[in-house]
Amino acid sequence: MMKKIVNIVCYACLMLLATSCYTRRAVGLLQERNSLPEYDRGVYQEYRLRKNDELTLRIISANQESVRMFGGIQNGGMSSNNNMVYRIYEDGTIDIPFLNRIPLEGMTLEEAETFLTGQLKPYIPDVQVKLALSTSTFCVIGDAGRGYFNIYKERLTIYQALALCGGVNESGDIGHVKIVRETNEGTKIVSFDLRSKSLIDSEYYYIYPNDIIYVDVTPKRFWAVNSYSGFLGVITSSLSLLLTVWNLVVTYQ
Repeated sequence: MMKKIVNIVCYACLMLLATSCYTRRAVGLLQERNSLPEYDRGVYQEYRLRKNDELTLRIISANQESVRMFGGIQNGGMSSNNNMVYRIYEDGTIDIPFLNRIPLEGMTLEEAETFLTGQLKPYIPDVQVKLALSTSTFCVIGDAGRGYFNIYKERLTIYQALALCGGVNESGDIGHVKIVRETNEGTKIVSFDLRSKSLIDSEYYYIYPNDIIYVDVTPKRFWAVNSYSGFLGVITSSLSLLLTVWNLVVTYQ
């Protein structure tokens, strides 16, 4: 009887130790193994303007009076304080002084710059238009660094985005990362395994404005240890449990 109890306790301790460590397979990135999903290479799609996006518009011209007419100020032939912010209304347009509502929804920034240049040419023949997205941010929630962060460059990758927020906690489930993304067809939720090397250049690789990155908590969080001292603590606790059971068995025999 005593031997049976000791065996049960030993098996329980071994199972606890086996499930209480974060292995490289569980937390390592850029892995190549058959058990991980394979993602097809995707084509990067430039962001297309949406309702409620805010645009910073910069008008450049040697004609100071014309620039001022549209809200900009110029000194010495060089643009200095002629940045204006416009929001895309629910009808997909922006409202620039002295112009009709200008539809920009669905265009890329480059397409919108070309279109606005054509709209302003009759008034400012040498006009140059520069556009930037003021609301170019993404959000991170879950078991990672949380908050809103700026997309500081074009083609920001998922790895760079998570680095900006401080990275994923060791207890984060990087095998089932989700992105909530607004598209013209509605809200889309994609899920992917961050450990797979094939994620690079796939449709999940790049972050777009207004993306929400969600990292769930791994089921192993309750048992897992993430340091050497924690591992020793698990062993010590297991041995203490074994000795306690042993003493009880010996006492009541």
